[in-house]
Amino acid sequence: MDIPEMPNLIHYAIPFFALTVIIEIIATVRIKSKDYEYKDAITSIIMGLGNVGIGLLSKGMVFFFLLLVYNYLRMFTIPFSWWAWVLILFADDLTYYWNHRIGHTVRFFWASHIVHHSSQKYNLSTALRQTWTGSFTSFIFYLWLPLLGFHPAMILMQMSISLIYQYWIHTELIGKMPRWFEFIFNTPSHHRVHHATNPQYLDRNHAGIFIIWDRMFGTFEPEVEEPIYGLTKNIDTYNPIKVAFNEWYFLLKDLFRSKTNITNKLKYLLKPPGWKHDGTGILSSDLRKKWKEKM
Repeated sequence: MDIPEMPNLIHYAIPFFALTVIIEIIATVRIKSKDYEYKDAITSIIMGLGNVGIGLLSKGMVFFFLLLVYNYLRMFTIPFSWWAWVLILFADDLTYYWNHRIGHTVRFFWASHIVHHSSQKYNLSTALRQTWTGSFTSFIFYLWLPLLGFHPAMILMQMSISLIYQYWIHTELIGKMPRWFEFIFNTPSHHRVHHATNPQYLDRNHAGIFIIWDRMFGTFEPEVEEPIYGLTKNIDTYNPIKVAFNEWYFLLKDLFRSKTNITNKLKYLLKPPGWKHDGTGILSSDLRKKWKEKM
């Protein structure tokens, strides 16, 4: 099978990212008459650049494992045809949904994903606030795609398309979209919910491109009240190193310093963020439950 050359779309998109961030800053200050948090945006941009740089290493590793599965374990051989791109669009997006959802419910994966939620602002620069560690672990969720028969080059291309799509939904300048669009696709309104710390919004709307997965699997929540962004316990720092590794530090601290048995120590890796072996932890599900009781 001839394999077409696949360009790195993220690299080509960087000038577009830079231009639209500048446009949004102007619109925020002049049109909405709101202050723009430049320090927060700079931190997000640094995190994004770090992610791209580390990606040069991690994508080689990810491609290696995807290719290993494709070459030796695949069940079928899916060609680079138009219908295959339609299939990979939905297959990749479904994979992203579960990868993203588990990233919120398993602390080991949350230690990487928390980076994207660490900003208390919500704008296009927030989309650039990406993990420096997640790509070394999250690829395991995508191994079923080369097993099915999708070539790794096709998988990585679609992953880039998904990431680029999700860039524009990180803004407060766009309100509700047409109803039919809001029903099918992830939008700024849906994703504002995902980044919010309001109890009813916690761990909702994990979609990448299609919001249909959240509707199907019971994690959809519409935007009603104004979102409050950030974390339930904010880290309050602009230091990129702390943003990248803060949760890893506390995870390892809980893992090795907790005076409990080995089973409970391992649960610090596998249980949701906030879990404590002594029962004192507060989970996002607990906060949602309290909110529902007050309704």
